[in-house]
Amino acid sequence: MGLSRLAALHGVATSYSPSPDVTVSVPDDTVIAVLAALGVDAGTPADVRKCLVAAESRSRLLPPTVVVWAGEPLPPALAGLPPGSTVTVEPEPAETQGPPSGRRPAPLSMRARAAAPTPPVPPPGTAAAPLMPPGGVAGATAPPVAPDATVPSVTPSRGADSAPSVTSPGGADSAPSVTSPAGTATAFASAIATASAPHPQRVGEEPGAPATVPAWWIPPPPGVHRVHVRTPDHRRATATLVVAPARVPQPPERSHGFLVQLYSLLSARSWGMGDLGDLADLAAWAGRTLGSGFVQVNPLHAAVPGHPTDPSPYRPSSRRFPDPVHLRVESIPEYGHVRDRAALDDLRQDAAALSEAVLNKGALIDRDAVWELKRQALELVVEVPLTPGRRAAYCDFLAEQGQALEDHALWCALAEVHGPDWHAWPEALRDPRSPGTARARAELLDRVDFHCRLAWLTATQLAAAQRAAEDAGMSVGIVHDLAVGVHPAGADTWAQQEAFAHGMSVGAPPDAFNARGQDWGLPPWRPDVLAATGYAAYRGLLRGLLADAGALRIDHVMGLFRLWWVPEGSPPTDGTYVAQDAEAMLAVLALEAHRAGAVVVGEDLGTVEPGVREALARRGVLGTSVLWFERDWDGDGRPLAPERWRRDCLATATTHDLPSTAARLTGDHVTLRHRLGLLTRSLEEELTEDVTDTAEWLALLARLRMLPEGDGDEEAAVRAVHRFLLRTPARMTGVWLPDTVGDRRPQNLPGTWDQYPNWRLPIADAEGHPVTLEEITASPRLHALMDVLRPRKPHTAPPGERRP
Repeated sequence: MGLSRLAALHGVATSYSPSPDVTVSVPDDTVIAVLAALGVDAGTPADVRKCLVAAESRSRLLPPTVVVWAGEPLPPALAGLPPGSTVTVEPEPAETQGPPSGRRPAPLSMRARAAAPTPPVPPPGTAAAPLMPPGGVAGATAPPVAPDATVPSVTPSRGADSAPSVTSPGGADSAPSVTSPAGTATAFASAIATASAPHPQRVGEEPGAPATVPAWWIPPPPGVHRVHVRTPDHRRATATLVVAPARVPQPPERSHGFLVQLYSLLSARSWGMGDLGDLADLAAWAGRTLGSGFVQVNPLHAAVPGHPTDPSPYRPSSRRFPDPVHLRVESIPEYGHVRDRAALDDLRQDAAALSEAVLNKGALIDRDAVWELKRQALELVVEVPLTPGRRAAYCDFLAEQGQALEDHALWCALAEVHGPDWHAWPEALRDPRSPGTARARAELLDRVDFHCRLAWLTATQLAAAQRAAEDAGMSVGIVHDLAVGVHPAGADTWAQQEAFAHGMSVGAPPDAFNARGQDWGLPPWRPDVLAATGYAAYRGLLRGLLADAGALRIDHVMGLFRLWWVPEGSPPTDGTYVAQDAEAMLAVLALEAHRAGAVVVGEDLGTVEPGVREALARRGVLGTSVLWFERDWDGDGRPLAPERWRRDCLATATTHDLPSTAARLTGDHVTLRHRLGLLTRSLEEELTEDVTDTAEWLALLARLRMLPEGDGDEEAAVRAVHRFLLRTPARMTGVWLPDTVGDRRPQNLPGTWDQYPNWRLPIADAEGHPVTLEEITASPRLHALMDVLRPRKPHTAPPGERRP
């Protein structure tokens, strides 16, 4: 019981339920290893008792991070403060909320009052502890406070032009920080519970009216602030205060758009793989010609360099910064002023040969070869002096990105010298803050600046792609993708070592589709460290991704609530769930999406904990609905009628991890898996089940009169599938770009490594011949399909027009 209790206090599950009627116990060795990764020594019974006493006796006034949702009740951490407590909110600098104003916001001072005493936040280990997640954000609901409580005035501690500080009787300037507490195994329970819980309202209010909050509370603006508390008995605490809008922005209208793996979209100007110039061109064409509202791409995160480089965009070196391999080199303003034109011409000829091999000779996309050519070209480009205006823009970028960019660029420079795995570097360089690393930074200053410059150039082309989408009238624009995690040897794990759980990997437990579970090789963030640092790393990640995005897709969005941790050296079956602080993760997401005006789409396919989808929907995060999985699982198991689909989702026929629609309709995906030895049953059994499944969908399409051409017409069936998607109430309808030309090959085949060319295939037509962007846009098959989705009225905008 002691180990289980200790695990619960730190959000580590000791059992899990793969199905409602099955409970699986987690091995003790796994629990002990996971606790060790969280800094908790549970190796012996004596260690367990010692840690339990320390955790359960720790008294706390505030958790490290407190979440306040706009218009909703205060969390117990604030609503339950002793009456008479002084609460001072130190707002974040104004420049993080918008254009610099030249003035720093004044602190907000208030005094907690109530008609009757309210219970204080209990310490971990008491009956009410489940309200306090690991590291800690308290639950979202709180008892109503008497409406006649006195409202205090706002009193700045100093002049508004000076640096803000917190003052209260006794001098709260010296208020100490609160260390991260232990949490509970139900860390995400608060977020899930509030998804369906009604908010308390004042008498006479209509449902949906603003929730009751204590009259003494002065709502701070949305942002990440510091809150300081001093109680009448002179206890003090300081915490990060995240004030978030209740929901993320929503799509302004129903829309359709393309889903594409950017590397696979070659054009006549590509250097062997699709690039940001191709993305901008696709968005401009789709918006103006087809009335599309968005283009969703794969993660464009920076990859780990190597020979060969891991081609998966979902296992990057850094999620914070994009990969310069996506640059359209010729679009860089300095390109035209390179003096060595002969060298550039030679590189362009080599790039043309790469494209020719991919498009016409059956070669796979070779990311390493592409990068080598672009790197050489970029070395020449950065030798061209920047104009004064360009130099000023670059300096602004450096200032905005700060230490995070410097660390990333330094890792890139060190990797050029010592290899891509920082664990194998000289010991002095394994610590980004060591004197040895500081000396290396000075010695490699030119290379650090080179990689900083590439990050800036890539960011400018990402912004240009979003502008192209907006100018074309797209209501959303570019939808970027956030991978679940990063490579264990990459830049993020080096620069943020304290934030990662070393010796752990994220994956998935065994299920009906994979009896052995999954290990994705991605080290997880430590929830306790995130909370203790005010979610700084997470905030910076989201802000960077959303800077030039119309929307963000979050892969495996259930990871905002919990993740399956697998200890190093153990099989995935011996992992366990570790709870995230869902309230804080959602609040930071809502805040950053609000600042960027961006939509958020969560990939919520597969096994989803009850309540998670409801919690996401409450915060405005759209889900993902794939046609073949939408069945009446609580009823007869038949295909779900279109009117029964959820509204708040991106509806699509397939994804990058699934067969194309043509392959699904013809059964080609089954025979492919048979050829690769991936089936667990006989080919006949698999084909019989697949044919039955497909026949049920086709029968429904026929009953709904969406298949006027009848059976046996593959192109007509693909169009019928998309007619069905359009019939659903889904806010966004995604069209897998390879489906528009009949491509039958999946971009990624889960469960394979070198048996299948994952992440290296160009888009191809129904005969398997690669096609360019120019050929795709001229395809009669594409236009016949998009006629199904095309709005009746033109949906274009003149250059320069922006969406509101």
